[in-house]
Amino acid sequence: MVVQDRQLTSLTDIQARIYLVRGVQVMLDRDLAVFYKVDTGQLNRQVKRNIGRFPEDFMFQLTKEEWKALKCQIGISNVRGGDRRALPYVFTEQGVSQLSGVLHNDLAEKISISIMRAFVAMRRFLTSNAGLFQRVGALEQKQIETEKKLDVVLDKIEELSPAVSTEELFGTGCVWDAYTFISGLVRSAEKRVVLIDNFVDERTLLWLDKREPGVECIVHTRYTKQSELDFEKHNQQYEPISYVQLPHAVHDL
Repeated sequence: MVVQDRQLTSLTDIQARIYLVRGVQVMLDRDLAVFYKVDTGQLNRQVKRNIGRFPEDFMFQLTKEEWKALKCQIGISNVRGGDRRALPYVFTEQGVSQLSGVLHNDLAEKISISIMRAFVAMRRFLTSNAGLFQRVGALEQKQIETEKKLDVVLDKIEELSPAVSTEELFGTGCVWDAYTFISGLVRSAEKRVVLIDNFVDERTLLWLDKREPGVECIVHTRYTKQSELDFEKHNQQYEPISYVQLPHAVHDL
């Protein structure tokens, strides 16, 4: 695809090809080759012929891990030429400044100036928004910490809850399975059992008596005269169960 010079040297187009590697801003050799209108191999050969002008803080070769991470970041479709056998080289701002002296074509000096301006603009953007990036980073860290705390709570709930499989939550007709599961749940209570149900009778009170001694029990229900009598007679002999009149119809909470 042929791209016009004006597009190639636009600030936005160049900035889109500046990446952060090893904590510094760099550009890929293949992107620079497109800007300078030379082959990637030709660009790297010219650099190697003048390697004294390109110390490691001006140019370095990516490791396999760095190249893999960069491809994931920008997408293969954004990397011209797709995959490659040799690991690519990247150039820092100082390295780009040296390219115009080793690439002998009419565009080299002009393109180098445009790229240098893009590096400067990118650096100013990062500096001016450093506070915002720090706040975003702090929010992300707080979110991570909150999620970790929530995971701990959920793990503790799971640890203390009776073991249950999906088959125990409960198919039609599995009356005994449901009954034994709820009985186990009542027995597992350490501090309090709270039942919210419109339909409470003496069978429910017998079931709630399965809790351990000293575990409080509160029933929220729309009790009748009969159910109120059941509670009173029960509490005269056994560990009391409190009851609270519900204002509206509810069931099984």
